[in-house]
Amino acid sequence: MSQKKVDAYKQEKANREKIMKKEKAILRLEKCIAAVICAAVICWVGFSIYDKTVSEPVEEKQDTQIDTTALDDYLNGLNAE
Repeated sequence: MSQKKVDAYKQEKANREKIMKKEKAILRLEKCIAAVICAAVICWVGFSIYDKTVSEPVEEKQDTQIDTTALDDYLNGLNAE
């Protein structure tokens, strides 16, 4: 190994604990930020769903009617055979 590489290795080895602490702190910070963002998204989605279900008055909802005579005729034809 060249002297430059040896010096770099010794420097890294001497500061290894400081470097490891810094890396762990950055990793914890990243995880906390990700958790806060996920919690905010979950709360936002939950509030949006709650707001849509609660705020709509019952009078505005429409009843839908479906004509099923063709289906009834078909099923009766199957039962007759």
